[in-house]
Amino acid sequence: MTDTWQRSTDVLVIGGGPAACWAAIHAREAGAQVILVDKGYTGTSGATAPSGTGVWYVAPEATARANAKASREALGGHLADHYWMDRVLDQTYTNMNRLAVEGRYPFPADPNTGEPVRTGVQGPEYMRRMRAWLKRLDVEILDHSPALELLVDADGVVRGAAGYQRQLDRDYRIAAGAVVLATGGCAFLSRALGTNVNTGDGALMAAEVGARFSGMEFSNAYAIVPKGSTVTKTAYYGYATFFHENGDVLEGAGSTKGRSVIARTLLSEKVFAQLDRADATVQEQMRVGQPNFFLQFDRRGINPFTDRFEVDLLAEGTVRGTGGIDVVDEQCATSVPGLYAAGDAATRERICGGFTGGGSHNSAWAMSSGSWAGRGAAGFALAGTRPDHAALTGAGRTGLHPDAGEQVTADEVVAAAQRELIPFEKNYLRHGDRIRPALQALDGVWERARGLSGTTGDERVRNRQAAAITAVGRLMYESTLARKETRGMSKRADHPDLDPGQHHHIVSGGLDSVWTATTATANTGLAVAS
Repeated sequence: MTDTWQRSTDVLVIGGGPAACWAAIHAREAGAQVILVDKGYTGTSGATAPSGTGVWYVAPEATARANAKASREALGGHLADHYWMDRVLDQTYTNMNRLAVEGRYPFPADPNTGEPVRTGVQGPEYMRRMRAWLKRLDVEILDHSPALELLVDADGVVRGAAGYQRQLDRDYRIAAGAVVLATGGCAFLSRALGTNVNTGDGALMAAEVGARFSGMEFSNAYAIVPKGSTVTKTAYYGYATFFHENGDVLEGAGSTKGRSVIARTLLSEKVFAQLDRADATVQEQMRVGQPNFFLQFDRRGINPFTDRFEVDLLAEGTVRGTGGIDVVDEQCATSVPGLYAAGDAATRERICGGFTGGGSHNSAWAMSSGSWAGRGAAGFALAGTRPDHAALTGAGRTGLHPDAGEQVTADEVVAAAQRELIPFEKNYLRHGDRIRPALQALDGVWERARGLSGTTGDERVRNRQAAAITAVGRLMYESTLARKETRGMSKRADHPDLDPGQHHHIVSGGLDSVWTATTATANTGLAVAS
């Protein structure tokens, strides 16, 4: 390994998906020098890059906007904020139009009107265009350069990050006026398509500097997938009929409502699906919109519209859930000075409440929060001076500096954490009698993770992933136990009803000792310790 490579910049963006790209664009346009570091290769890594996705793109017309906001409000337990929804709809509308012109994205045209259709994007083309746009703006991109820890000054202000460049086999250290965390969510290494880089790294780094989280109980998203597949496109199963193993219709099963019926049935028998409610026009639209969804069927000689196929549930965690780092102002600043959060790394409760918005809302949130975080970080950085490297210290702990007697490998920690986080009978079909022992086990995993050791760059990257997955899981289960009701995605079998007295947000934080508190909805209340 070579000596540590050092650089300075105004804004450091950590991540390489849509939120990171939009943050870099807006920070650069605000006059900041920007470096973007990506765990993978910007343009191909992350949950967006390999798939098509809808976008919450709604024309500025009052009725259409009202309907868009109302569409998931009840599903989300009425925790969403209309002010933030309006902001996201406005920013998404602007950004999608910019993507067409400045991003040079080739949106298709409506065959009847000739008007461009901007309600969705193809991930590979979208991210390829975003990378090219960053290059035109002279954003410096460091690919295959995972960040391992944040850097803070003597006052605790976040002023950069340190990491490892895989291809050059060298450590790096970047001092910055401000940092944007756009590292994606955490899917617990479940193998969901595109999520191999989404291991909660940003959440771990944020927790280490004392950042607050919100909505972590709403982090138990599970996608319907063909058995053995990694391709998640749950929206398509809105056209499906589900069947018992004996061929009888599985009553009550569905994609938006009724997924728990599928989960409970899977505990005792196989479940099958058939997309038999899609007519010829819809079938054609589905194939155009998500071609890779059908590759898995075509290769096996299955016509999903006429043939029944076995299905399973695949954990997507906070990638499709709504929990994440809390944002405390309109610029997506976190509770820690100098640190901003965007995309799946940040809470999406502001627009989705406690129920997943799926790809469309997440896409809109990524480009909107990324835009605001980039501008906010640029303003913060340019208002001060760039820090001196000598004045900065690394905030990273677990996985970088072993302090326990027993050494443990990253694979062992991940496997132990997955045993508590992946099974849907624990994390989806929730009951306090199952959550409490799972959390206790994760607490033990966290203690063991303090013994993670390694000297090579790749070892430290894997260590940090293992620590991050465990940390996210503990925040999630602590928040779940704090919400003693059923609301949004967090359905408690031991508390099956929605409780009007719990119409609040659950905020959380901490590592060795995880804490929870409540805040009023619409960001108007003060925290109440619990």
